[in-house]
Amino acid sequence: MKPTKAVRTPDAPPAGAGRERPRTPRAAGTAPAPAAGTGASGHGPALLAALPWTAVALLAVLLLAVVARLPWAGDLGMHAATVLRLREDLVHPGNPLVDAATPSPYYSPWTVLLGGLARISGLSVFVVLRGAALVALTLLATGIVRYVRTLGGRRAAPALAVLCVLFLWGTERFMWSGFPGLHSLALGAAYPSALALGLAFHFWALLTRALRGPAGWPAFCGLGAMWAVILLCHQFSGVVASLGALAAVLGTRGLPRAVRPRLAAALLLGLAVLALWPYYDFFALFGADSLDAIHRPLYREPLAHYGLALLGVAALAVRLRRDRRDPLVLFFALGALLYAAGRATGHYSWGRALPAALIPAQLAAALAVTGDGRAAVRRTFGVLLVPALLAGFCAQSGALGYVIRPQALPAPLADHYRKPWTGYHWTTPWVRYGDVVMAERFPARQIPAYGPYTVAPGYPDFFLPDEDRREAAVRGFYAAGTSAGERARTLRRYGVRWVVAPRARAAEITRGLTNLRERAAGPGGGQVLYEVVDGGGRRGPR
Repeated sequence: MKPTKAVRTPDAPPAGAGRERPRTPRAAGTAPAPAAGTGASGHGPALLAALPWTAVALLAVLLLAVVARLPWAGDLGMHAATVLRLREDLVHPGNPLVDAATPSPYYSPWTVLLGGLARISGLSVFVVLRGAALVALTLLATGIVRYVRTLGGRRAAPALAVLCVLFLWGTERFMWSGFPGLHSLALGAAYPSALALGLAFHFWALLTRALRGPAGWPAFCGLGAMWAVILLCHQFSGVVASLGALAAVLGTRGLPRAVRPRLAAALLLGLAVLALWPYYDFFALFGADSLDAIHRPLYREPLAHYGLALLGVAALAVRLRRDRRDPLVLFFALGALLYAAGRATGHYSWGRALPAALIPAQLAAALAVTGDGRAAVRRTFGVLLVPALLAGFCAQSGALGYVIRPQALPAPLADHYRKPWTGYHWTTPWVRYGDVVMAERFPARQIPAYGPYTVAPGYPDFFLPDEDRREAAVRGFYAAGTSAGERARTLRRYGVRWVVAPRARAAEITRGLTNLRERAAGPGGGQVLYEVVDGGGRRGPR
């Protein structure tokens, strides 16, 4: 048997210090002598522990500055339109994108709250969304800190975990809602997915503590309601939250018998909340298969997009050797299994569960450096983690361009910048709330944010029964060779009041439509707004 070495922990005395030395009295007013190891050389570990927190503080300032600008290069128009419809009518908002009385999965507890706030305060939708982004980022940061503290680790563990969640993705720019990389959050902090993920981290922390407690019936019922709220706010993040909760339950050894009925009650209460939600049928979403095509990119170039997280997979392997029921290992396995099943079956929308594999790997990488493992293992992971975080920062550095002029950034960083969309505010002096606009898919993703509707939705809509017919009508309207008579019939069928057309094809599209009048042009003159002077009836603001 090899003799074991004494290990000095931050709170333990040095080995061999079993007997207390006699204290010598000191004169009043004199300072105590410095303890051994707390001189200049003793500040090193404290400084190293402070570095991750300093980096997190700087990133918080960056994200706050980005939120102030609220760059638009994604689904912001969808969520702005949702809040806008709820501000106008909290009870019967209708479809957020097209003039139809259909439900929508975007009407969640969070957006209903934001719509009510906008209605009561009179604030503009985009101001309300800035506030939503601040709340979501706060919940996400505090949730990561809270959950990591249930997993152990030293003082720097929560801050290092935040850095790993932001940067341990890939070496190429990648942005998707529900994937909390820095660049994704810069564009999507106001999305419900950011709030749902923040709630998920708090949910896992609360559940872990409740299982260890064990907690009482009210606590578990509260967790069930919280689980349902996460699912309603963002269904894909809700799946991630569910897998994390399942891993926490499976990873708890010696689960007390008293906990099992409380878990069952929490589950039943959560299912009841989902079933009773009045704005859409949650369980009908299980039949949606129209989202697979747009999620196929989640399976392309996985090493370029998620390769840095392999360091966390190695850290999970170390944790697996110590404990086969480690909750992070189980969490990763469940997420990886669902992601792989999506690839195998062609259900590419299941790829949205990938954060359930990446987040535990990212947290494991942070804990491998700051945890209670062997010093050699901690040093090895520390040496590997620093360049991995730097590589991830370079890939995510396009977020800097939303605060600093891209021209002022070094070329390698500026290459990752994605220019925000210009928006369609230039149409607002003419187009009123509730007007119907004929527009192609790209403008249709933005125009409803200002109050109008479009003929076809800019995003897939499972609850819209005539979605295919509307999309065909839009394609036909802008197709070369479509007759003026057919275009006029389409305008009348959908009560179109305005047409947005690209300047390069405007003459061809409007040829023979004598009832169109040019009213405005977009920035740079690339797009033109036409009024249909005798088209569908104008509706005033509601």
